[in-house]
Amino acid sequence: MDLLNDTQVSEILLLGFSEDAELQPLVFGLFLSMYLITVFGNLLIILAVSSDSHLHTPMYFFLSNLSFVDICFTSTTIPKMLWNIQTQSKVITYEGCIIQMYFYILFVCLDDFLLTVMAYDRFVAICHPLHYMVIMSPRLCGLLVLVSWIMCVLHSLLHSLLVLRLSFCTDLEIPHFFCEFKQIVQSACSDTFVNDIVIYFAAVLLGGGPLFGILYSYSKIVSSLRGISAQGKYKAFSTCASHLSIVSLFYCTVLGVYFTPAATHSSHSSATASVMYTVVTPMLNPFIYSLRNKDIKRTLERLFGKKTINGPVFLR
Repeated sequence: MDLLNDTQVSEILLLGFSEDAELQPLVFGLFLSMYLITVFGNLLIILAVSSDSHLHTPMYFFLSNLSFVDICFTSTTIPKMLWNIQTQSKVITYEGCIIQMYFYILFVCLDDFLLTVMAYDRFVAICHPLHYMVIMSPRLCGLLVLVSWIMCVLHSLLHSLLVLRLSFCTDLEIPHFFCEFKQIVQSACSDTFVNDIVIYFAAVLLGGGPLFGILYSYSKIVSSLRGISAQGKYKAFSTCASHLSIVSLFYCTVLGVYFTPAATHSSHSSATASVMYTVVTPMLNPFIYSLRNKDIKRTLERLFGKKTINGPVFLR
């Protein structure tokens, strides 16, 4: 098909959640609050890990990387949505939509990979505690993060290039609050067979593969805990509870959006489900990890001067 003869759009309309003008201030305030909580909460995690030498371990290294990715993830979609509500506009340029879609895919993929790496870290810490520092060396930790970035950059670039080859009709409307790439592909006027094949193949390979790795890691953890005491089991599961909570929330919503046939759910429900893993999950990460983690709470208390210093006090 000669795409030069097709009409290419220059602007795309993001319909968002509701067209009711009375609800727009409520939506604006809600998403602005969640965005600020997400940014400041994850910044506190990064600050705590970087300022305390006791937290310079593989687990907190991956956690700080996850917090950085979550900040970038929400910053890809929410600021543009807030700007459109404030200016009472639903328009995003075609180039801006492609850029937003690229970074959205990139950070979703990074979230997925980092959660898998964190599961592997817990597996080594619980199943091979004596060799933990040897196996999870700084070089391996850096290599795992670097490989995750490289694979996700290439994965996002592939999807973006395949979308660029599509042609779109005029007055393109996306029933979403950001340029969700599955909605964009479904709105194309040209043949999307190649795009659909790549989407499902990448979902199985880059989505199912990490999920299998997480499940395998925790199956080994469970099997290794059979012969230890109840106190040891509680301590081991307490270190995994935060990670399991985020994994469950992330995968349940992502699988609901991308593996459910389009005929079984509306665009509104798809947008609502997307909020769970694009906004809610990154917002809850700092709370889940800090509230259940004494090391991070102690570091934050020391940073904000809420904990007194033990030891002798000399008065002049």
